[in-house]
Amino acid sequence: MGLLQFPLKELHKELGASFGEFAGWEAPMVYRSTVKEHLAVRENAAVFDVSHMGRLLIRGPDAYEFLQKMVPKELGKVKELSMSGPTALLNERAGFKDDVMLYRFSDEEWLMVCNAVNREKVKAWLAQWRGRLGMRVEILDRTFDLAMLALQGPRSAEYMERLGAQADVLDLKMLQFHPQAEVAGEKTFLVSRSGWTGEDGFEIIAEPEAAGRIFKRLVELGVEPAGLAARDTIRLEVGFVLYGHDIDEETNPLEARYWVFTPGKTGYVGYEALREAMRKGVKRVRLALKMKKKERGIPREGHKLYIDDVEIGRVTSGNYSPVLKRGIGMVYVDAGHALVGLEVEVEIRGKRYRAKLDDFPLLKR
Repeated sequence: MGLLQFPLKELHKELGASFGEFAGWEAPMVYRSTVKEHLAVRENAAVFDVSHMGRLLIRGPDAYEFLQKMVPKELGKVKELSMSGPTALLNERAGFKDDVMLYRFSDEEWLMVCNAVNREKVKAWLAQWRGRLGMRVEILDRTFDLAMLALQGPRSAEYMERLGAQADVLDLKMLQFHPQAEVAGEKTFLVSRSGWTGEDGFEIIAEPEAAGRIFKRLVELGVEPAGLAARDTIRLEVGFVLYGHDIDEETNPLEARYWVFTPGKTGYVGYEALREAMRKGVKRVRLALKMKKKERGIPREGHKLYIDDVEIGRVTSGNYSPVLKRGIGMVYVDAGHALVGLEVEVEIRGKRYRAKLDDFPLLKR
């Protein structure tokens, strides 16, 4: 079976994108350069095609009650036309099935955005629990008939205004969305406002033809097209996890320091195991790693961390930070050594490099 194709692939080719495989998709990885695309997000704005993300419409008379059972965040506080997240689907051991965002249209209709690598698993998990709970819920996969764009950066709102977005979009507050909003003369499925890059930003979900015209118009206005390579370095600076690397079904939210749950909420899948983990504590903790100035090594997944001859942890994600101009990483460290500011060494291809444990976000501001 071949790789899944982005609906805007031909446009990305026209814009000079190079492609690579990601989560079963042939994805645009780089246009001009990862560093230029990364810095555009931090200083101006960039537009990403994130159509590989799963988009599942969950609707029916029991949709609210069903999702209350499935996710550890309290949904009663989520207003209509607002987002809840990040939250998660946990297994019975409180490990991550996936981390997700939820959009509340009404009690009876929600959109769940999940990671591309987990889309089929998430659908099966939801269907399994729908049957076990006897809930009247329909799960519709809208991934292939809708495209999804992300405009991110400090000037995002300015570019949305230049696109001709109406006040109902420009006035959105963080984690709000507007269904069927008009952007650049195109009707969308929805426009939301969130900042997964650590910056202001908007997500546009629309039919592929409309999304393609919006993407092209943004580029014409001076927005940098950005690929998944820059998306990875951006998310690493702000400490957002990558499923299968930084979290998985054997990792719980406490170890990951990933607050996908509402304290005090009970009765959701994985609650008992998560409560037990709170009682017992954890053996490892997720932290940031920052290489010392002038150290040329770049930490990568699997690299070991040491203090003298004692191994204290491992890198789960690592890359070069264009903002800090040095290598950075995401690491899991033995709980007894999980101290921000602790100086450590990273073993890279048999050589030790100096670094220190830090916390996210890894930005100069």
